[in-house]
Amino acid sequence: MTDDILLREEKDGTVLLTLNRPGVMNSLDFALLHALRDEVEGLRFRRDVRVIIVTGAGEKAFCSGADLKERRTLTPGQVKEYIFTIRDLFSTIENLNKPVIAGVNGVALGGGTELALASDIRIASTNASMGLTETRLAIIPGAGGTQRLPRLVGRGKAKELIFTGRRVGADEALSIGLVNGVCEPGELIDKCREMAAMICETGPVAIEQAKYAINHGIETDLNTGLAIESNAYWVTIPTEDRLEGLAAFREKRKPVYKGK
Repeated sequence: MTDDILLREEKDGTVLLTLNRPGVMNSLDFALLHALRDEVEGLRFRRDVRVIIVTGAGEKAFCSGADLKERRTLTPGQVKEYIFTIRDLFSTIENLNKPVIAGVNGVALGGGTELALASDIRIASTNASMGLTETRLAIIPGAGGTQRLPRLVGRGKAKELIFTGRRVGADEALSIGLVNGVCEPGELIDKCREMAAMICETGPVAIEQAKYAINHGIETDLNTGLAIESNAYWVTIPTEDRLEGLAAFREKRKPVYKGK
């Protein structure tokens, strides 16, 4: 990590990662991309970490996308490297074996919206503003936006937003299914933590397999998706957690899951 450009706070099975470049609206330069990549990869095999929350420092921005000041200094080859790096990172986040919650605390444009799209759940503050604005710079979304947005909000709405480069506020984002919930700015991290706490009550293996089944099954036809679901279910059957869940239900107590 470089000069605390990515802050990390760990509590109750949840890690809060804060993009910490508020002076440039938490824009993504190479250093921040690499720091976020290293943190995410480092958490992959941490069995004691159940949920990751990603947010931005300050009150104005979640993430304004690429650092355009840095971008102006890059050669065409370096721009390609940047696009590969950010696209690969967001795919890693999407396919991580743990749920990722995006706490969208303000402006989220371009790569900022794409980071939120790669997350599993999005909760926005009332002052949030989201959009894939790349076409206004004569480019297109390059970190998954053209693929993830239509899968989330539908082809027609996605084309409208990408073709116009229009921003949407929190209420519209909620109405089109771009975010899961909206709250006041001062409540955002608490709401994210409440969601994380609910997830932490569930079985770790079950969550990992459910995410796998959803992510991969939705890309196929129904029959193939059902087969993926069945195979994911089979993984949960021999686990100690499944037996613990049944025992806790029978004994009318909270289960204690160990991810085994």
